Amino acid sequence: MDTKKSMSVSTRASDATALSESSAGLLRELVAHLRQNRTQLREEWARRITRAELLTAMTEEEIFAEATAVYDNYVEALETGTFEALQAYSRRLSERIIPRGVETDEVVGIVLLLRDVLARSLFTKYQDNVEKLNRILDSYEPAANRIANTVAVGFVEERERIIRQQQEAIRELSTPVLQVRERLLILPIIGVIDPQRARQLTEQLLRAIRANRAKVVVIDVTGVAAMDSGVANHLVQTVEASRLLGATVIVTGLSPEIAQTLVTIGVDLSEMATVGDLQGGIEEAERLLADRVAIPGPQAGREPGTELNR
Repeated sequence: MDTKKSMSVSTRASDATALSESSAGLLRELVAHLRQNRTQLREEWARRITRAELLTAMTEEEIFAEATAVYDNYVEALETGTFEALQAYSRRLSERIIPRGVETDEVVGIVLLLRDVLARSLFTKYQDNVEKLNRILDSYEPAANRIANTVAVGFVEERERIIRQQQEAIRELSTPVLQVRERLLILPIIGVIDPQRARQLTEQLLRAIRANRAKVVVIDVTGVAAMDSGVANHLVQTVEASRLLGATVIVTGLSPEIAQTLVTIGVDLSEMATVGDLQGGIEEAERLLADRVAIPGPQAGREPGTELNR
């Protein structure tokens, strides 16, 4: 009985090995066919792209050049079974064409067109040998699907990266740190503050304090309608971090709702410099700066009211 089981296992292993070798041989034959007919197939693919009105932001010459590169990477992925080169090319392609307005559905469409062009060439080549055609398609289709997925995912990831960059740029533009005069900064905050924007505000402000050697910062939240406890706590941490860098923070424009949130999370408002409105905050900031830079007496070798060494 054990001998029969052993023979059965051995037979199955041999069959699996033979099947694997057969599949590999079919892929090699497929790759050879695609290389041999490279010029004809890529030209047909480029024509199909143009007829389908895909990649309309690009010229026919650009489409053909990209089609050639994608075709070669496609065949290499089929031959080697590895997708690193195709992934790298997909990212580079995405970097070039996304700024020109190419959409995700166009990229998916051209890859599916290539799969269709190649499949049709296989039907033509093996139309008299249906059994072999089916075996080749069984080997080709899983690899082709993975290639299509690799290109599509690469494009989507690059598009998402660009969108994140644009969002960051918009946030920076929407929350500028303004230098009113030497050593005085204003950070006017308008709109909704989520945790990500709150972190970005802190990073921008701390960089500006260091870069401008600021001594007083006015954070105006008049344009903020509401603030949850997490963001309110982040505001408090921003004030503390600014203080560690040597800058006094004055918060202006607190609404009753935001003030209540600060009290609810246990913030002692007596420890935070607050002024009712932005104008009052700037006046208080000017007073603080005057106090900081004035030397009380001529004994230091300067006239009263002159600035300290920077």
